[in-house]
Amino acid sequence: MKVLITGGAGFIGINAAKRFVERGDDVTLYDNLCRPGVRGNVDWLSQLSRPGSFRLIEADVRDASRLAAAAVGTDVLLHLAGQVAVTTSVLDPRSDFETNALGTFNALEAARHSGSNPIFLFASTNKVYGELDEIVVEEEPTRYRFRDLPHGVPETQPLDFHSPYGCSKGAGDQYVHDFARIYGLRTVVFRQSAIYGPRQLGVEDQGWLAWFLIASVCERPITIYGDGKQVRDVLWVDDLVDLYLTAVEKIDVAAGEVFNVGGGPERTISVWSEFGPMLESHLGRKVPVASAGWRPGDQKIFVSDCRKAERLLGWKPRTSVDEGIRILHEWVAGNRALFG
Repeated sequence: MKVLITGGAGFIGINAAKRFVERGDDVTLYDNLCRPGVRGNVDWLSQLSRPGSFRLIEADVRDASRLAAAAVGTDVLLHLAGQVAVTTSVLDPRSDFETNALGTFNALEAARHSGSNPIFLFASTNKVYGELDEIVVEEEPTRYRFRDLPHGVPETQPLDFHSPYGCSKGAGDQYVHDFARIYGLRTVVFRQSAIYGPRQLGVEDQGWLAWFLIASVCERPITIYGDGKQVRDVLWVDDLVDLYLTAVEKIDVAAGEVFNVGGGPERTISVWSEFGPMLESHLGRKVPVASAGWRPGDQKIFVSDCRKAERLLGWKPRTSVDEGIRILHEWVAGNRALFG
């Protein structure tokens, strides 16, 4: 297949590209390379791959004409490119909108006019559900939990965009869903929770689990926002890519659907009350942290109800939290040069 991956040099993109290349697909990475370190991801893929197995287009999703040209004849368009941090969206909402909302619209139009009716996979976010204020949350010694949602948040949960990031990703989410209904485009929306794994160059504003590992290994300061009991369901990146590939293989079932995607109730952890001791156990030492107030749009808890993906596509996460953190810690410790 001919596969176009926007944001293809990023963390999820480069892991997905590796799998498509291994399958023998013709892969194009479309990325503006603005994020520090992503050129190293491209170099890494080059070292693993046969010559000519993929190509890189250095361009921005806000450039509609470049994106349209790249999409001609494409069989699969995996749209990952975007502005990824809530805090950045608050500081610069215009750029956030242009990258996430307009960029997604450009990608959809590129797919629609590509001449090949490509499968269109979109990485949305759990932030489209907002702060979930109407759901009863109970506080426990090390975490929060939903009182009445033992399986997590389902796709039927009303959307409540909160923060410019939530609005821009939510607009893209709804455009992708509607292009299936109006134009018959074979789109699939994945409302992703906390994804983690190797090649993730986490920073304080995004990729929290990788960031805590990187900061600890490199002895950089860590600030915990809120009380550290915030709960996230975490999903290993290879399990996510498995879902992408399954959706492609089962597109007759997946087209037009929206899926909540995360680790689910079995793969949850609180961001510091529980992860902190686990991290210290891996490091063999205490990790000093500072505290600060809650950040805008920060959910006390988010857990994905992934049963729809299991029911329709037969997909379930495989990697446990303990195993994933162990592998990621080994990767970070063995690649300190990547983090300056």
